[in-house]
Amino acid sequence: MSRMKWRADRLSQLGSSIFAEVAAWKMAAAEGGMDIIDLGIGSPDQAPSAAVRQALSDAALRSDMYAYPATKSGLPFRQHAAEWMKHRFQVEVDPANEIVTLFGSQDGLAHLAMALCDPGDMALLPNPGYPIYAASLALAGVESVLMPLREENGYMPDLDAISDADWDRATFILLNYPNNPISAIADLAFFERLLDKAHRHGVLVVHDLAYSELAFDGCETPSILQIPGAIEQAVEFHSLSKSFNMAGCRIGFMVGNKTAVGALRELKANIDYGIFDPIQEAGIIALQEAMASNAAPKAGKLYEQRRNTFIAALAVEGWIVAPPKATMFIWAKLPPMQWSMDEPWNSRRISQEMLRRTGVVVVPGEAFGSEGEGYVRIALVESEERLREAARRIGSFIRGQ
Repeated sequence: MSRMKWRADRLSQLGSSIFAEVAAWKMAAAEGGMDIIDLGIGSPDQAPSAAVRQALSDAALRSDMYAYPATKSGLPFRQHAAEWMKHRFQVEVDPANEIVTLFGSQDGLAHLAMALCDPGDMALLPNPGYPIYAASLALAGVESVLMPLREENGYMPDLDAISDADWDRATFILLNYPNNPISAIADLAFFERLLDKAHRHGVLVVHDLAYSELAFDGCETPSILQIPGAIEQAVEFHSLSKSFNMAGCRIGFMVGNKTAVGALRELKANIDYGIFDPIQEAGIIALQEAMASNAAPKAGKLYEQRRNTFIAALAVEGWIVAPPKATMFIWAKLPPMQWSMDEPWNSRRISQEMLRRTGVVVVPGEAFGSEGEGYVRIALVESEERLREAARRIGSFIRGQ
């Protein structure tokens, strides 16, 4: 009998194992009695509004909410998502054909290549990039061509540096502004150039806009769909996870080109039965609150204040970090270490030693791709008091104390 391996080779292509390594480092530090300040995973530490939680609770108590969600249309949530797109971006979309509801944007991103591509096709991805981008292509048997995002270019891809041959081969190009992990933002002028280039080569533009409501200093991040005609050439992902503190609820949507939206909806109809109806009810309330004239400030206000507090505290400790313009993350060049070890400092080594010696968790930049080496990503998911404490500990670490 032949020996069975019981594991698919494609799993080795799902991206860096560094997240598992960071989890192991954190567990070891906690078991050793270390007080952990976890600035690794970007999970909001706030709850949704009282009205959202009440809607979820009320709906969960109803006896008619426990059938498969797909047996209902799910149209009410999509209608409110369409209303929000018009309110927020002045974009009009058809909720029946141009929106698909998702278990958070990661659900759609994980399945998109399967819905749009055949094995052997190719897509253009950012480097650094959110790990699910590359993982989704690996699962679908789709080749990736990476576009470097570098500081000297404002963390924008050089669209003209992509060869015509790669443009012609690509099924889609995927970008994410405001960006995770880099926190860079893009303007409509960039999106216009991107759409023009993609149109000339017949490439679908996929824009991940999960952090639309987490912009700072008065900035209003745009939707690519604001550009006239973009809906014929683009799709966009939106999430209630970060903007409305509903990460655990798992709800979001993809909006845009109806052929691509229909393809993803068709694939998902064979995978799941839709989002639990009480969660959709809660999502509707969240969107309604955002559209109300007396709505609370966007989630970005909280993270802007935390950004200011943390960056100022790091500066006192000798680590000068460029302030991000959006998201809940800081993309920081490695700190100026005042002591040496046997091995050279890199993003993984610094992250591991920082956690072991201080209890502060950050993610090595290399977890997001080769262009991430030399950086760490820091999530602003603790209170200002804890962020000040984290900065103090990091300062001691930098000085070797």
